[in-house]
Amino acid sequence: MYKNLVPRFINYVKTETRSDENSTTTPSTATQIAFARELKKELEQIGMSDVFHNEENGFVIGTLPANTDKKVRSIGFIAHMDTADFNAVGVNPQTIENYDGSSVIPLGDSGYELNPQEFPNLNNYKGQTLITTDGTTLLGSDDKSGIAEIMTAMEYLIEHPEIEHGKLMVAFGPDEEIGVGADKFKVEEFPVDFAYTMDGGPVGELQFETFNAAGAKITIEGKNVHPGTAKNIMINAVQVAVDLQNALPQEEVPEKTEGREGFFHLLEITGIPDEAKMEYIIRDHDHDLFEGRKTLLEKIIKEMNAEFGQERIKLDMKDEYYNMSDIIAKDMSIIDLAEEAMINLGIKPIIEAVRGGTDGSKISYLGIPTPNIFAGGENMHGRFEFVAVESMEKATDLIIEIAKLNTTK
Repeated sequence: MYKNLVPRFINYVKTETRSDENSTTTPSTATQIAFARELKKELEQIGMSDVFHNEENGFVIGTLPANTDKKVRSIGFIAHMDTADFNAVGVNPQTIENYDGSSVIPLGDSGYELNPQEFPNLNNYKGQTLITTDGTTLLGSDDKSGIAEIMTAMEYLIEHPEIEHGKLMVAFGPDEEIGVGADKFKVEEFPVDFAYTMDGGPVGELQFETFNAAGAKITIEGKNVHPGTAKNIMINAVQVAVDLQNALPQEEVPEKTEGREGFFHLLEITGIPDEAKMEYIIRDHDHDLFEGRKTLLEKIIKEMNAEFGQERIKLDMKDEYYNMSDIIAKDMSIIDLAEEAMINLGIKPIIEAVRGGTDGSKISYLGIPTPNIFAGGENMHGRFEFVAVESMEKATDLIIEIAKLNTTK
């Protein structure tokens, strides 16, 4: 049905666009800038209007004007250009047609494989066409599937002017994977009543509740002396880091929580006795519990510093994004619209809280309510990533159905 969907997706994933959290530029990598320029050209080629690339924030934006005289709300569709922190150079996708739902899939000659015993989600794709990695890179379905779906849906609507729709806008942005993509998003350049990020996982996902999120960087100053004469003198910064970690609730970590349960996640710990560094992410869906987690970390550090009699542990903690349900719950009609569109297409809606965040978290707080919709990918951010062609087709169908259904509301 969508002849350009898969070739478009393959072309996108072969284009390296990994973001870099250590960069001080926006976008964080030059490859994203190059990709944005190509997407701008493509939007123009398919016939979108008012296409522009804001080089200050990295976003590429285009408009499909309304073709109806009805007064309907305008809708935006958003996806991100960057891929996660895993090898993204030389992506070489392989296609498995008519997958039987049970066989092991070798990932190229890498020695890795997709095994249904390890990845039972493969059982859901019997008879479908899968696109996988060759085992040496990630795939990039997160979120090049979303870009391909949005681009293809706009192309289809332009080629089928008989389909009535209101004003639609699209935005492709950078650096979502490092949590800063929407920091410089300009809502005045994206004048829509509401939007959807096409950035979810399997078919049916519809999400309007995310974590509240903070990041914490900790520096520990030790006192290093010869271990033979260290008694009552040495302060081993690495041991202090271990003690700090052990002071946090040991059951409240990602590997032991689910659903709406929050956590402390130790991302990194490095050091020598003289100095150690730690990095955490802190997550909770409930705002009060989220604030309590930050307060607990501050309290532990304050008490440990008191024992030292000086500030040897320094904390730099910043909020990253908030639960977008606080905004979206004020008008659930945009969730109802997407849910009804799914049902019209025979898709079972899966409405659940996201154990993560999206650009929609920040954009919602900027004034455009922006829930998240499936893009189709599975096992994101690594060599075991895959996406079904049928999933991307359904996501494209959904964008079109939402646009159509919106004219009846």
